[in-house]
Amino acid sequence: MQRLKTRAQFDAVMAGATVSRTAHFALHRSALQQPERPPQLVQDGSPALAPWKTAALFGVDDVWIGAMLPKRWAKRAVTRNAIKRQIYNVCDDLASSMPRAAHVVRLRSAFDRATFISATSVELKRAVRAELERLLQQAAAGNPASTSRSRSAPQGGA
Repeated sequence: MQRLKTRAQFDAVMAGATVSRTAHFALHRSALQQPERPPQLVQDGSPALAPWKTAALFGVDDVWIGAMLPKRWAKRAVTRNAIKRQIYNVCDDLASSMPRAAHVVRLRSAFDRATFISATSVELKRAVRAELERLLQQAAAGNPASTSRSRSAPQGGA
C-alpha cells in the first residue's frame, strides 16, 4: 500500500468517482492509467499531461491511499491525526480486498463533540474504525445504494 503525498495526486483522485459514502466519510477512487503512447510535447517543450497525468503521478501499480480531513469538520489537530491513523490502519488491514487504484478517504461531516468529548477517546476510535470498515466494504461490494455519480457527470437541470 502506497500513500498519496502531493497535491497533484490528491487532485487527480478527487476528480474521479465517489464510490462509497457513509455518515461521516466518502471514498473517492481513480484508476491507475498506463500511457498508451509517450506524451506529446507542447510548444514550450513540456509534456502534454492530459491522458498521461495519472500514470506519471502514480508510478507504482499498487493500492494508493490518501486521507483528507478538513479543519471545518475536525477542528483540533489531535482529532485529525487520530482519524488519519485509523484511516491508514483500516486501509492497511483491508488492502488485499481493495482494487489497485488510487483512493482518498474524505471526512465529510464532523463527529459530535458532545458524544466524543476527548479527541483520542476509545469510543471515537471505535466509531471511526467501524464506519471506515463499512465504507470500504460498501466500495468492495459495489453496492449501488452507497455509490454516487462521478463528479464529472452532468447534473440535472436546465
